[in-house]
Amino acid sequence: MVWVPLSPTSSDRRAPLHAPSTTTMSLEWLMDWSCSLDGLRDFIATGIQSFRDCDTTALVAVACLLVLFVWYCYHVGREQPRAYATVNALMQSAEANGVQNGFVYCQSPECVRCSHHDGLNQKLYHNLQEYAKRYSWSGMGRIHKGIREQGRYLNSRPSIQKPEVFFLPDLPTTPYFSRDAQKHDVELLERNFQTILCEFETLYKAFSNCSLPQGWKMNSTPSGEWFTFYLVNQGMCVPRNCRRCPRTYRLLGSLRTCIGNNVFGNACISVLSPGTVIAEHYGPTNIRIRCHLGLKTPSNCELVVGGEPQCWAEGRCLLFDDSFLHTAFHEGAPEEGPRVVFMVDLWHPNVAAAERQALDFIFAPGR
Repeated sequence: MVWVPLSPTSSDRRAPLHAPSTTTMSLEWLMDWSCSLDGLRDFIATGIQSFRDCDTTALVAVACLLVLFVWYCYHVGREQPRAYATVNALMQSAEANGVQNGFVYCQSPECVRCSHHDGLNQKLYHNLQEYAKRYSWSGMGRIHKGIREQGRYLNSRPSIQKPEVFFLPDLPTTPYFSRDAQKHDVELLERNFQTILCEFETLYKAFSNCSLPQGWKMNSTPSGEWFTFYLVNQGMCVPRNCRRCPRTYRLLGSLRTCIGNNVFGNACISVLSPGTVIAEHYGPTNIRIRCHLGLKTPSNCELVVGGEPQCWAEGRCLLFDDSFLHTAFHEGAPEEGPRVVFMVDLWHPNVAAAERQALDFIFAPGR
């Protein structure tokens, strides 16, 4: 069989089925575009008519909400920490009536635990920025968060733990710490118990000659009194006192976690007279743990932290978080003598090394 192609007709030559002409495509595209414009025009007209039909009050409300939303976004973007008192306010004296937050406080103007203050201010934030520029922002997230939201943290804490000056978020909270929390320093202090006791006894002999020997501070309470002999007071070394307790002072330099470079660091001998009750109060911060090495511990003496009582023991360290509500009392007989402890502030074990360095910079004495 022979295949013979058929001759195309004139109409076939003008419009082949498999290849539509450019003119036809253009016409179809224009028709589609025209339909699209008609649809868009109808949509816009419907929207305008709907807008005209809306209630005027509703439109005003929507406009106000939109303006408030824009203002909120702008405000959040430029927000700085709330203004608080300066760092030097940490050392302000107690209120004249000695009452804060419903608790009676001592009247000593140098007692950080009992001093009146309004918190922290933008200067802390600027100090943090200065530190970060010199060193790094790395590891500063928790401190930045604490400074930025300090007011909320201090006001929202439960009454059992309420640091009155600075709260560092996300630290484990417990009234007492085990000896292993700062094992090296605890063991070092306990090994030098006799050294510290000997220097205290030399100091205490001066009490037989006058009521308040040089270097000692007296803290009055509604019930009794207690005395302190500071080697480090709110981050500041007391040279005259350190010269009178040279071995104890050198021992401080051997502690790995002693806070010695910011206003939250103290080291002193604390003497609690018989019949004295230290009114319950809060410490200034949760970044530290307070260590008491018992030097003389008569009967009927207790420390109560967060509602949990503990007794001191001679030659043993007792670690606690003084940002918890706490009190101490000596109900022993006068002939038993005073309760005496060597007190030193150590870093909270969960404050990282980079955070310690930054906090020393931010809370340096005199800033």
